[in-house]
Amino acid sequence: MDADPKGTTSWITTPDKAEWPQKSDQEPNPYIRWRKMLWSWHKAIEQGWDDEEFISLVEEIDKAIQNTIGHGFRVTPSGIWENASDSLPNFMLWKDETQNVGGSHKARHLMGLLLHLAIDAISDDTRLAISSCGNAAIGAATVARAVRRPIDVFIPTWANSLIVKELEQLGAHIHVCERSKGQLGDPCMVAFHEAVRKGALPFGVQATENSMTLDGGRTIGWELAEALEECQVEDLFIQVGGGALLTSCAIGLFEAAKFKRLSKVPKIWAVQGEGCAPFDKAWQEIPKTKPIKEILDYCHEHKSHLMKPWDEPRGLATGILDDITYDWIGVVQSLLTSSGSSVVATEDQIKQASEMVPSLGIETEPTGAASVAGVLSAFEAGQLTRENKTAVLLTGKNRNAN
Repeated sequence: MDADPKGTTSWITTPDKAEWPQKSDQEPNPYIRWRKMLWSWHKAIEQGWDDEEFISLVEEIDKAIQNTIGHGFRVTPSGIWENASDSLPNFMLWKDETQNVGGSHKARHLMGLLLHLAIDAISDDTRLAISSCGNAAIGAATVARAVRRPIDVFIPTWANSLIVKELEQLGAHIHVCERSKGQLGDPCMVAFHEAVRKGALPFGVQATENSMTLDGGRTIGWELAEALEECQVEDLFIQVGGGALLTSCAIGLFEAAKFKRLSKVPKIWAVQGEGCAPFDKAWQEIPKTKPIKEILDYCHEHKSHLMKPWDEPRGLATGILDDITYDWIGVVQSLLTSSGSSVVATEDQIKQASEMVPSLGIETEPTGAASVAGVLSAFEAGQLTRENKTAVLLTGKNRNAN
């Protein structure tokens, strides 16, 4: 499963012969609808596949996922809140990932990787490995179970018991990783790297480990672009843990603009919580007056200084407690290109958002609602007004909800 030779760490480019689907194409499966934007499709064609064979592959995997959990991949819904709260702008566009495969956006990345595994003819008994604190593990275990591939999942000691139970039901081999005294860095990532060293394939959502995780992840940006073209907004808030979600979504939006399917990409805001904000810390230290390429070069040259492990991550939004924002340079590129910024939400704001979003009809957990917490923070700081049209991603379902 080769990385894109034309891409860089935490970023991928658009295939030279990519094609955006016609507006008349309303195929519900994003991996079929936008297949000619995917690197996996172009790789398959280069290897002698025809278009119908690729479509059949997607349909076969999707059917296996349906047989496992009752549904497969479909374009996820979006909608609008108007005057939802005095603490928010009057107009907010949302995209709901809570009913996606695995209950979050994470499986988008992993479906993309599965397509590469199939096209590269990787043996079915080759073990997959992922380091995750929750939704990514569920997404990975779900699609791995569907196609009968063995998977090792490295999770922290504080992982949600409902997540652990679901992983067990999906047949994942679970490894609980405890942080040793004085250890910096994620113990799950340490164990994950050891598994990869022994021959497992990286099957996670960090592009630093496998850049093709961004390939399928871009589907959320392509879908969002269609909603934004109908209801244009000025600002888009995306929660950031490891950074692949924001990076993938941003690339997808930039591509939509390139293909003239989106008039303007909104300013993209990275949202973290006050109990774990390594990206925001790095962002504040980056000089931003030079051209984007020079700023990115600066980030690469000073990465050991700028991106350091956060000491004792804590917070209600457990899905974004990555002590390092692994794909932080991709996030930097996304923010600079869109004239966006970074915002840190307080624990009170994360709690407020986690209660507000379900009251508006979408059962998210705190991480899934963290984007709204970012809007609350920016609004309170005077960075947004009631008149600013904003958008948010609602990324993970509340597994405690009845």
